[in-house]
Amino acid sequence: MSTLSKSLKLQHGVSAGAIVAALLLPASALAQAAPGSPAQPVTAGPVDSQTADTAPESAADAIGQDIVVTGFRQSLQAALNVKKNSVAAVDSIIAEDIAKFPDQNLAESLQRIPGISIQRDAGEGRAITVRGLGAQFTRVRVNGMETVATSTDGASANRDRAFDFNVFASELFSSLVVHKTAEASLDEGSLGAVVDLNTGNPLGGKKAGFTGALSAQGSYNTLAKTIGPRVAGLLSWRNDAGTFGASVSGAYSKLDTLELGNNTTRWAQAQFDSVDGTPCYYNTTGTGAAQVFTTRASNSGGVYRSSAACDKASLAFHPRIPRYGVIKHDRERLGLTASVQFAPTEKTKISIDGLYSKFKETREEQWAEVLMRSNERSIDLVNPVYDKNNNLISATLNDAYNRNEHYLRKSSTEFYQIGGTWDQDVTDKLRFTLLGGISKSDASIPVETTILFDNKAAQGYQYDYTNMASPKLTFGNNVADPTGYQLSEIRDRPSDTVNKFRTAQLRGEWDVAEGFQIKAGGVYRKFSFDTVGFTRDTVVCGNGGKDLVLGTLNCSPSSAIAAGSVYGFPVTSALADIVSLGSAGQPAGTTTQYAIANIPAAAAYTNLYNRALVVDPGNTRSVSEEVKGAYLEFDTKGELFGLRYAFNAGVRYVRTDQVSTGLVSGVAATVKRDYDDWLPSLNVALYPTENIIVRGAVAKVMTRPSLGNLTPGGSVDGFNFRITNGNPFLDPFRATAYDLALEWYFAPQSIASIALFKKSIDSFPVSSTITGTLADAGLTKAVLPPSSPAFINFDPTQLYTIATTVNGTGASLKGIELSVQAPFKFLPGFLKNFGGIANATFIDSTASYGVVGPSTLVCATQFTCRLVAPAAVQRTSTLFGLSKKAFNGTLYYEDAKFSARGSISYRGPYVDQNSGTGNVFEGYTATTNFDASVRYRLTKWLEVSLEGTNLTDTYRYRYTDLDANRNYENNHFGRTILVGARMKL
Repeated sequence: MSTLSKSLKLQHGVSAGAIVAALLLPASALAQAAPGSPAQPVTAGPVDSQTADTAPESAADAIGQDIVVTGFRQSLQAALNVKKNSVAAVDSIIAEDIAKFPDQNLAESLQRIPGISIQRDAGEGRAITVRGLGAQFTRVRVNGMETVATSTDGASANRDRAFDFNVFASELFSSLVVHKTAEASLDEGSLGAVVDLNTGNPLGGKKAGFTGALSAQGSYNTLAKTIGPRVAGLLSWRNDAGTFGASVSGAYSKLDTLELGNNTTRWAQAQFDSVDGTPCYYNTTGTGAAQVFTTRASNSGGVYRSSAACDKASLAFHPRIPRYGVIKHDRERLGLTASVQFAPTEKTKISIDGLYSKFKETREEQWAEVLMRSNERSIDLVNPVYDKNNNLISATLNDAYNRNEHYLRKSSTEFYQIGGTWDQDVTDKLRFTLLGGISKSDASIPVETTILFDNKAAQGYQYDYTNMASPKLTFGNNVADPTGYQLSEIRDRPSDTVNKFRTAQLRGEWDVAEGFQIKAGGVYRKFSFDTVGFTRDTVVCGNGGKDLVLGTLNCSPSSAIAAGSVYGFPVTSALADIVSLGSAGQPAGTTTQYAIANIPAAAAYTNLYNRALVVDPGNTRSVSEEVKGAYLEFDTKGELFGLRYAFNAGVRYVRTDQVSTGLVSGVAATVKRDYDDWLPSLNVALYPTENIIVRGAVAKVMTRPSLGNLTPGGSVDGFNFRITNGNPFLDPFRATAYDLALEWYFAPQSIASIALFKKSIDSFPVSSTITGTLADAGLTKAVLPPSSPAFINFDPTQLYTIATTVNGTGASLKGIELSVQAPFKFLPGFLKNFGGIANATFIDSTASYGVVGPSTLVCATQFTCRLVAPAAVQRTSTLFGLSKKAFNGTLYYEDAKFSARGSISYRGPYVDQNSGTGNVFEGYTATTNFDASVRYRLTKWLEVSLEGTNLTDTYRYRYTDLDANRNYENNHFGRTILVGARMKL
C-alpha cells in the first residue's frame, strides 16, 4: 500500500472508529490532557514505506505517542501530517475538521482548502472549482474508486461528469483528500484535482467492543421560517484481538428554504409595434418600385418601416422576461455507510465498504412576468430610456404579454456504491492491493411541470432597471385577479439520468532497496451514462383543443375577453393560488401579489398527466466508456550533498473505447471511437531543514470531453431560435501541468506556504457558431417543441443560431496559492486558545471562444429591414468557471469546555458560459459568505452547539454580457441556524 494511503489512515477511528470524530466528538479521544497542549513537531520528509505499512492506524499514533492535542487542533495537525508525508501536493480535511465546520454538505467543507472555490445552487454548495478549473475537470473517488454523483438541485440538472457534492451529508466521511498534482499511480482524468472521499475503518479504533455516537440538530431558515431535523449516528464493534470489526453510520436531514429575487432570462434585441407613438410596422400596396407604405399594421403583419425611434429601440437590448418570483426548495437527505474488515494476520487485511445516499428535492418556482421574448411585435413602447451600454433600461409597455408562471419539479438522486479491498503483504518487501466494486447514481425527475396563466393584452406595465440588481417592476392590471387570465400552456418534462461505474484495480509495491521502491498496477473501468427525457408540452388551444383529452370541455370565450381573442381556458379561483413576494430586494412600487396556477387543480382540469409522453431528443442520449490502463512508478528518497530528497517518477497509459448515441430527427445514431494517452509525471520534494519542504511537479494530464458534447444528436430551442449539435469526435482536454511550492512548518499545528502552478492546455474543445435555417441544419418543423413560438408561428426562412463544439487551439492558466495557519500560543492568558487559518488564491488564464455579438439592422430596401446576427468571432476570456481571486479565513477559539469558530469565504467574479441573443458571456459577480459555530461541552460525553451558515444573507448576482453587465438574476437564500447536541455513547 502506498505511503499516502497509509498516512491517510490517521483519520480512521478514534475510539468509535471510522467517523465518530467526524460525527460527534467535541474533543478527540486521543489524549485527555488540557486542550491546547503543544504538539511536538513532526519530522519533515517522506514516510518510509516499510514503516508506513506497519504504522499505527489511529490519528494519535500517526501524530506521535508523546503528543497531547485534542479537538479541532488535533484535526489540523492530522491534516498537516498527511500533507507533509506526501511527495506530491496534497491537502486534506480530517474528521474533526469536517464535523465542526457548520457545513451542510461536502462542497462547503472543501472550500476551506486553498485553491478551491464552490458554486452554490439553492443556497448550498454543489460543485467545486480547483485552481480555476471547473467541476468537469475534477475526478472524485469514494473509498478509492472513481464515481459520479449527479443531482437536479438548483436551476438545472447535472447531466455531465461534474460531481454534485450536495448529494452527501458531510457527517458520513472521515476525511476529504485533494490531490493537486498527478502521479502515475493516481487515477487519470483530472486537469484540476483528484478528490478522495473516505468513509470508515472499524479496525482503526483502539477500544474493543461496541462504541457509538449520536448527533441531533434542528435547522431553521430565516426566509422559509421552517425548522427541519438533522440527525446522525454511528455504531462500531471490534473484537479483542483486533482482527475483525464492523461499523454502520447514518445521517438524515430535512430542510425547507426559500430563494427570493428577480430574473430576466437574458436581454435581447427586437422590433416593436410602436415607439413613443411612432408606428414601426405598416401595410403596403404595390410591388417593386411601386410599393408604398399605407396604413399602420397594428400588433401583427405588415412591413417594418425604419425610423429613428423604432431603429433605436430595435438595436437596444431589453429584458426578455422581466420578473420577480418565489422559489421554494424542500430538500431531504438520507445517507448510510457500512464497513466490515477482517485482518486474520498482520500481513492480510480484507475490507468491504458500502455507501448509500438518497437526496430528494422539490423545487417550486412562482413568477409574475411579462413575456417580451418573441412578442415584441405586438408591444407599444412608451417613454423608453437608454443607458450608455445600449440597454433599454426602463419603459412603459402596452399590449404586453403578461404571464404568471408556476413551475414544479420533483427530483430524487439515489446513489450506492459497494467495494472490496484486499491488502496483502506477500513478503516484507513485496505487497499488493486488489480493489474492485460498482457504483450507480440515478438522478430522476418524475415531475417537471409548468402551467401558465396569460393575459396577452396587458396595459400600463412599467419596468425600470436603472438599478440593475433591484429593478422596479409594476403591472398596470390587477395580476392578483385570476379571472383576468386564460390558462394557455401546460408542460411536463420528466427525465432520468443514470451513471454507472465498474472498477477493478491491482496495485503492487516492491521495496527494491533502502529508499527505492517500484510501484506498478493495472486498472479496468467501465463507465456508462444514459439520460432520457420526455415532454407533454402543448399550447392549450393552439390546436383547437383537439390534442387534449378533455371529454366535452372546450376552449370558449370568457366574459372578459372577446371571442376572437380566445387562446386558452378561462381561469377561475378554483384553478388559482395567490402568491405574496416577500423580501426579494425589490424597490417600493414593485407589484408583490399575483395569481398563479394551482398545479394539482390545473393539471387535473387539463388532464396533463394522462397525455402521452413524447421523447425529448435533446435530452435523450448515452455515452459508454471502457478504460484499460497500467502504470509504472519509481519512488526514491535519500540524501545528496547533505540535502535530503524524495521523488516519484512514472508513466500511466490508458486506452479509452467510447460509444456515443444520440437522436437525430428522432432516429438513434451511434458513433464509436477510441484513443489512448501516455501520461508521464514527476514529483520532487526537497528538505533543506526538518521543517521546510520545497516541492516541484510536472505532468501530462487529461480530462475526457463533456458528456453533453459527445452526442451525435442535436436539440432545437424554439424559444430562442438556437440549434445545438454534439460532436462525438472531440479530443480530450490535454494539458501539461507545472507546480512549485515552498512549505514551512514553523510550529505545531502551523504552516506557512506558497505554491505556484501553471497549466498549458493543448487541446481545448470550443464552441463554434454559424447562422442558418432549420433546413440548413438538416432539420424539419417536427423537431420544434410544440409550445414554442417557432412552432406556433412557423417560418421556414427563420434564421437560427447553430452551435456545436470543435477541437480548439488550447488555453493557459497560471496562479499562486498562499496559506498560513497557526494557534496563537504566543499570546498571554486565555488568548493563547485562539488560532487562525487563512489562504488566498490568485489565478489568471486565457482561452478563446466563438461568440455571437449584437445584431445589426440591415435594410436591403426600405421595405426589407430586419435584425441580422453577425457571424461568430473569437473572443478571449478566462476559462469558464474561473475566479481570479479567492480567499478563505477562519478564526477559532478552543479550551477545555468552550469552542467557537468563524469562517469567511470570498470568491471573485467569473465567467460561467457563453450567452445567447447577442450577449457576450454570462457569469457571476463576487460573493462573500460567513459561517460560524459555538460549542460547549457539558460533560465528557455531551456537547451542545449553535451554528449558522450564510450569516450575511449574501445575494447572488448573475449577469448576461460581460461588457454591459445586464441583469440575469439577483436572489438571496436567507440564513440557516442550527441548534443541537452531540453525544458519545
